[in-house]
Amino acid sequence: MKVRFNSVFGYYIEVTRANSKAVPADYERKQTLVNAERFTTPELKELEVKILTAQERSSEIERRIFAELRRQLLTNAARVREAARHVAEIDLIACFAHIAALRAWVRPVVDASGVLEFVGGRHPVVERRLEEQGGGRFVPNALSLTSSEDASGPSLLLITGPNMGGKSTYLRQAALLVILAQCGSFVPAERMRLGLVDRIYTRIGASDNVARGRSTFMVEMTETAAILNTATARSLVLLDEMGRGTATYDGLSLAWATVEHLHDAVGARTLFATHYHELTLLAERLARLKNARVTVRESSGSIVFLHTVEAGAANKSYGIEVARLAGLPGAVIERARQVLKLHERAETQQVREAAPASSMQMTMFTPLSQKIVDRIEGVDVDGLTPRDALQLLAELQRELKGGGE
Repeated sequence: MKVRFNSVFGYYIEVTRANSKAVPADYERKQTLVNAERFTTPELKELEVKILTAQERSSEIERRIFAELRRQLLTNAARVREAARHVAEIDLIACFAHIAALRAWVRPVVDASGVLEFVGGRHPVVERRLEEQGGGRFVPNALSLTSSEDASGPSLLLITGPNMGGKSTYLRQAALLVILAQCGSFVPAERMRLGLVDRIYTRIGASDNVARGRSTFMVEMTETAAILNTATARSLVLLDEMGRGTATYDGLSLAWATVEHLHDAVGARTLFATHYHELTLLAERLARLKNARVTVRESSGSIVFLHTVEAGAANKSYGIEVARLAGLPGAVIERARQVLKLHERAETQQVREAAPASSMQMTMFTPLSQKIVDRIEGVDVDGLTPRDALQLLAELQRELKGGGE
């Protein structure tokens, strides 16, 4: 005797033909086979209905329970949101505290000044990655900037130095420390003081938007325009290698004008990393601009990146050395060095050829002797004949050359 199921008859009791005479009288025959008889009973029919409708009834119960839960949640939505907010705040603060204790971070001083300064600052992500990979210790650096609202220090730091030296890391590190400090976290530094910022603006990396017809340079200019048009003295501005996507002099001119505008009109705390060494000359005429450089050490024809930011401008680029480290073929590197020397010699020659003209031009602004000035002032121009004028000019010329009486 077996209880079975198929999609045609549903559940049934199957009894071999030899035992069919022992089947109770209340069994209802459903099918006769060669070697067996199939029966059903009222109890089996009832059980079949329960089994076949169980999924539907289960779904209905789930819908009813869900609807009740939703009603209760809507009734208590304000309490649930408030509880979730407190739990999230506790979770965030606990995470901040755990990281601060684990990594020896310090509490920053946050105030309403225009100051941004830290000593021994570190990039939290890069530092952690170096520890995990066993790649060495992260080199900490310092920064000191003040907005135009606070005239106690520089507002714009112009950073020069080689690729791979750490300029971009330094910029990102400053932004991360500001974000951490302003959202209530301790920071990876020996000490830090932050005057609250209203926004952080960045122009970093190279990307395009071909689908909208915008080249890499157009994207860069659009982002720079947004910064110059909306940044305030309370902002933090990070610009990395502005002007790379066009001709050298175009890019240099745009970078130059941008630095001047940020210094004179915006006054925001600004970090400006560049390979245009010509921009370092702006430190001579912009009072709140300071030059900084990432340091390297040259040894045996190679360079070692020290990843330290110090005052002053970089005196040369190391692009060819970085290309060599990247694995460019030796023939390409050697040819690049030859071409570089040719350009350097040509530039030096141009400077030498221009030197006499420059010297001559400078004599125009050299103070004249008082004797010559007195003679010019005493001339009656209206009564001077052309011949007398030529004679006077010749005498003055001799005096300038040191040959006059």
